[in-house]
This record gives sequence, C-alpha cells and structure tokens, in this order.
Amino acid sequence: MAAIVANEMGAQFRATAGPALERPGDLAAILSNLERGDVMFIDEVHRLPRVVEEVLYSAMEDFQLDIVVGKGPAARSIRLDLPGFTMIGATTRVGRVSAPLRDRFGYLARIDYYPADELEAVVRRSGAILEVAIEAGGAEEIATRSRGTPRVANRLLRRVRDFAAVRASGVVDAATAHKALEVFEVDRAGLDRVDRAILEAVVHKFGGGPVGLSTLAIAVSEEPETVEDAYEPFLLREGLLQRTPRGRIATALTYRHLGLEPPAPGGQGALL
Repeated sequence: MAAIVANEMGAQFRATAGPALERPGDLAAILSNLERGDVMFIDEVHRLPRVVEEVLYSAMEDFQLDIVVGKGPAARSIRLDLPGFTMIGATTRVGRVSAPLRDRFGYLARIDYYPADELEAVVRRSGAILEVAIEAGGAEEIATRSRGTPRVANRLLRRVRDFAAVRASGVVDAATAHKALEVFEVDRAGLDRVDRAILEAVVHKFGGGPVGLSTLAIAVSEEPETVEDAYEPFLLREGLLQRTPRGRIATALTYRHLGLEPPAPGGQGALL
C-alpha cells in the first residue's frame, strides 16, 4: 500500500525495516538522500531502537536532521534541512510503538482482514502473474483457507500450483486445490498442523483447560512467544480458543472443529 501511495503521488519509493536500522547513522544516511516528495516506508516500525527513533522526531516534525559530529567535549550538533517527504510505517504491534513516535504520524490506519470474495480476486490476479491456470472453484478453495490474509493466499497458491504441476493436470480446480491443501495439512478453516496440535493439546491433554501458555507451548514443542504471536491471534479471532487470567480454554467451537461433542455445561473446562 505504501508503494501504491508513492505511485499515485508520482514519487520515489524508499523502503527499509526497523531491525535494519541499528544506529542513528543508518537512518541519517537514508534521510539525507531523500528528494522532495519521496515516500519513505519503514516496515516493523515498532522494532526501531530508541536512539534511532529519536532521530525521526525532528525529521517528521520539522523536516530537519540533527547529527552529532565528534565525541566527548569536542562533540557538536549539526542541523541539516531535509526536503519535504512522506513517512509511512507498518506494524502489527501498535502498542509497542512508543507514544512520541506514534503521535507524530498524522494518520493511524488499521488494516482489516480480507473477506473471502476479495481474496478470490487476489488469488486470480496472482495466478495470472504466475501464469497458473486457475478455475473459480480452485480460487475459492484457496481463499477460504487463507485466514483473511493475502500473503497467506499467495503462499498457498504457490504450493497448490506445485502440486497441480506434479500430481495433476496443471490446472488448479476445486478438486486439485482440495487435495493439495490436504497434503499441506491446511483444513477448511485455514488451520494448519500446529494450530490443530494446540487445540488438541488443550482438549485432550488438559481437559479443555485452563492451561498456561508455557505449559501449552511445551506440549506442542514450540516456544511460548511463537504460540502467542503466530498462532493464538487467529484461534482467538475464530473463537476456537479463549484466553483467561487462569490460562487458555477450549470453546464449544473447538470441540466441534475436532469432531467431538462439547462437554455438558458445568463440565471440566467447558465453555459454551
């Protein structure tokens, strides 16, 4: 989207990432080479080191860059004027962006998940770019398992394309997409093997919960941060898991998704 903004403005697009900017000099080098009207995009902006982030304050507010030359008693600050530019940052962790930096952005936008029909359009367009013959049923099958995320849809499309080329006619139709996604262990709800392992652990090993994050992570052989950041958000959004002060609890939808009968109201770990 940042690239689209730059294209619509007829401006140059400069992209970098928060983890790549380790020192103030890294950011200063990029800012000093900007031209008037350029669009600068910083991905994972919440991972900017604090000393680098502080360089952005004056650049975003006054289009000026403060550079410290020298060290010790001989050090002095030089202020350089910057051409007017547009700054765009992206993050999935808005809460980790410091308030001073967040407040300097003129507009905060939240990107919602895509509905299935829009993901179908994404899959068809990507199929044309990849020169993959894809039918409407195949595009729909991939879209419904893509977690509302175009990036996931494109990843699944590539894997389905490979499967279709090797084990089918090369055309991605509904049947081929279904078989391919079964091979890659992505079910109709978009859950992969680890997602199902988490749900099965809560239900079968811990009686539906509650179970702590660390214990659950050990049960599925993953790091707690991986479970919390990569898998839980989707499971929570789909109502397949509930996070409480006591731990994670399986919902009635969890049991039904696993082909089990939900426990009676009041049963151990039951949440109906």
